[in-house]
Amino acid sequence: MKKYKQPNMNWGFIGCGSVTEIKSGPAYSITDGFHVYGVMRRDVVKLKDYAYRHNVENIYTDAEALINDPNIDAIYIATPPDSHKYYALKVATARKPCCIEKPLSPGYSDSLEIHNAFLKNNTPLFVAYYRRSLPRFLKIKAWLDAKHIGEVKHISAHLSKPASATDISKSYNWRTDSNIALGGYFDDLASHGLDLFAFLLGNFKEAQGLSLNQQNLYDAKDAVTASWVHESGITGSGVWNFGCYEHTDKVSIYGNKGQIEFSVFHEKSIILKSETKSEKLFIDNPKHIQQNHVENMRDFFADSKKQHPSTGKSALHTSWVMDKILGKL
Repeated sequence: MKKYKQPNMNWGFIGCGSVTEIKSGPAYSITDGFHVYGVMRRDVVKLKDYAYRHNVENIYTDAEALINDPNIDAIYIATPPDSHKYYALKVATARKPCCIEKPLSPGYSDSLEIHNAFLKNNTPLFVAYYRRSLPRFLKIKAWLDAKHIGEVKHISAHLSKPASATDISKSYNWRTDSNIALGGYFDDLASHGLDLFAFLLGNFKEAQGLSLNQQNLYDAKDAVTASWVHESGITGSGVWNFGCYEHTDKVSIYGNKGQIEFSVFHEKSIILKSETKSEKLFIDNPKHIQQNHVENMRDFFADSKKQHPSTGKSALHTSWVMDKILGKL
């Protein structure tokens, strides 16, 4: 793998939509050793506006021109999931490190093809499951590793939300287009949670689920229930419903000596209750929520012995779990 001397690693963005405005884009600019060299988007007006507001010098309307620019060292793909494979395979061919927005692709088979392309070319691949790098979830992992709740037995997750105004109006939204995301918001949101559960408790051994459309507001699924078992023998269950009255986001991990409670998305305190220790902590997320994730990539390039927590391999496993729950495998 090519070694990069800090601070000369230039990134190119394919896509500069909403996720890059605050969540991710600025994190690449403020991370020592990284520089956003150029951005690509087909809409020239929006492209120029983004580049001006974020002080990016170079713009491209053609993805291959950005990918093959010798001044660009690495690529961030921030487009809807149905285009991830198209761009990722071109980046893999160019042998440039890549970070792809989650999920890795709309399904396991395409995710496997992406993973294998980077593996074949011995090129680093990261996926923006940034919760694996956030301090609040690292604290939960530390509690688990210290066995404050003893031997973990079960994890239960519940995420529900009311239908949005966009949903009710039946306006187009790629997140609920079954050709892009069969599971609808499940693909977009549950992927974060399931990936986090694998990080905290180890990989899944088996998973199954039921999914349907209860509201008929769009053609993707809007209600999913699932059960699973981790390789360690820990059991799990989950409910995701996007037509409920209240927004609920609650996860409980049960051990034989206590339990841990937290939210995947809501910025609430994490809670530990056990025989030997009780703790309630509020840990802020960074303003640019992908900052720790991006800094971990920088640290990997500076020293490849420092493993990044969210790679193509780990994201491929999450794609497998998602497809198992949706009955696609």
